[in-house]
Amino acid sequence: MAHIKRMLAVLLALITFTIIALPAQREKGKPAERSWVETTLGSLTLDEKIGQLIIPAVVGMFLGQDSETFQQIRRDITEYHVGGYHMLGEVNILHEPAGVALLLNHMQKISKLPLWITADFEGGAGLRYIGATRLPRAMAMGATANEEMAHRAGQITAVEARAIGIHVNFYPVVDVNNNARNPIINIRSFGGSPQMVSRMARAYIRGAQSSGVIATAKHFPGHGDTSTDSHLELPSIDVDRARLDQIELPPFRAAVEEGVGAVMTAHIALPRIETEKLPATLSQKVLTGVLRGDLGFGGIIFTDAMNMQGVAAHYPEGEAAVRAIKAGADIVLYPPSVEKAFNALKQAVQSGDIPQSRIDESVRRVLEAKARLGLDKNRFTDIEKLDQVLGNKAHQAGARQIIENAITLVRDKNRVLPLKLAPEQKVLFISMVDNSEGWRDGQPGRAFLEGLTARNIRTTSVYVSNKTSPAEFDLIKKLAALADVVIVNGFIRVSSFKGSIDMTEGEIDLLKHFSARQKPFVFVLFGSPYLISFVPELPTYILAYEYYPAAEEASLKAVLGEIEFKGKLPVELPGFYEIGHSAK
Repeated sequence: MAHIKRMLAVLLALITFTIIALPAQREKGKPAERSWVETTLGSLTLDEKIGQLIIPAVVGMFLGQDSETFQQIRRDITEYHVGGYHMLGEVNILHEPAGVALLLNHMQKISKLPLWITADFEGGAGLRYIGATRLPRAMAMGATANEEMAHRAGQITAVEARAIGIHVNFYPVVDVNNNARNPIINIRSFGGSPQMVSRMARAYIRGAQSSGVIATAKHFPGHGDTSTDSHLELPSIDVDRARLDQIELPPFRAAVEEGVGAVMTAHIALPRIETEKLPATLSQKVLTGVLRGDLGFGGIIFTDAMNMQGVAAHYPEGEAAVRAIKAGADIVLYPPSVEKAFNALKQAVQSGDIPQSRIDESVRRVLEAKARLGLDKNRFTDIEKLDQVLGNKAHQAGARQIIENAITLVRDKNRVLPLKLAPEQKVLFISMVDNSEGWRDGQPGRAFLEGLTARNIRTTSVYVSNKTSPAEFDLIKKLAALADVVIVNGFIRVSSFKGSIDMTEGEIDLLKHFSARQKPFVFVLFGSPYLISFVPELPTYILAYEYYPAAEEASLKAVLGEIEFKGKLPVELPGFYEIGHSAK
């Protein structure tokens, strides 16, 4: 009965705060919406039309109206007529959502047309803002093998996004992660099976768009089989169209069939598809030919951020914007210079390089999307309701259920789980991170350690990182000799501009040392799941896929037998385990 009540509470909360459900992208809206779109389009100058195709970015935070940053926003809106803004996060800081909502309301007041606001809420609104619900990224959802989890994540994220004033979520990632060395997609993907990624993506899109946010399938035509980060360089996927149809494109087809409102492009080269070696973002063959033509997508095409080196290192700013629109994109996202992108697009229209009809086509799509979001009627957010919506108990319960269902027992060779510790037994707990800097979600390992001490388990804790010296590693080995059990939490982040998903040689050596001992050794990996290829002898291998406190809490419960291991591998661990594996 208690379980039923909890489920009802979750559903009630979601229904209570749901915004009007969005129609499928292929539908053209109600007569009043169509009238607003056509009337507005007919009233716009060329400058105003071009501005609708540009979305700059700013860190989503409180800004004083006389601050330099806010004055730049004002210029972008009044001089360049930008259609919206993208809310960035910071590497290791969460901001207050009320300050963001206040900023967005001020921005809306300045703009002649309603702005649409975008964000990358891949881990829920709590990935960016204090007090909002932090959700696991896609691979953890894939590990649950439960579409309802993805659907619920989409709902929760959308409701909280709209409460803040954000209308477009650049999610879900529908890339199929079939490259274990992928440093940028990895846990952001639902997994390595096109069929499973398609199912989970459909569910997430339904949840998000039924709750008033435009979902975005990314990164077209697929960024999962790369070993380089397009933030740093231009990756290349050297496959033919038959392979794309088999692996990369099915999730995008599924998203289009589901009515996804937007698709984001990838800054990747496809030399067998686009012989000019253009990034997909700038390729008419890829965007107009494949996405618009073959897949029949009629919604908004966003470029990925145009300041990324996959494009920016190869094309001047203005030229890149022009090429993207000519290729079929509707929105130039986060150009390094709004002024240069605007002027280049205007000159291209005036010279006839881009037909006026091509601009009108994209502006119409933008206005239709804004009307579907209800922005033609109300562009403002009610700050007074934030504390009713963000991080409420029902949302937190839904998020906790997802991560607890994701924890995966990959291997328990010596059958040490669940750990049953006598009061006199000593635990050496080690928090091991790939890089000591830039952690947004608190100190790695703290929640796990606090859980151990709260259960009166005798624990000595150690922190190791890329800055740990050889002498310190030797000391840790001596400490381990005094312990009855060693538990290591490994943290491998997947983030832009990082470029790698590896532990240091010293950390790998330490794991090998513990694996050779006879005493119980439990390794829990948070983040990229592929470390076993470097330490194949690990006796106990647990995957959480995420790295935030709730993932640590759920993992500890599973290690101690307080909850079951329910997750299944959503990706192949090459040479070791297939998709769907579980040692449970």
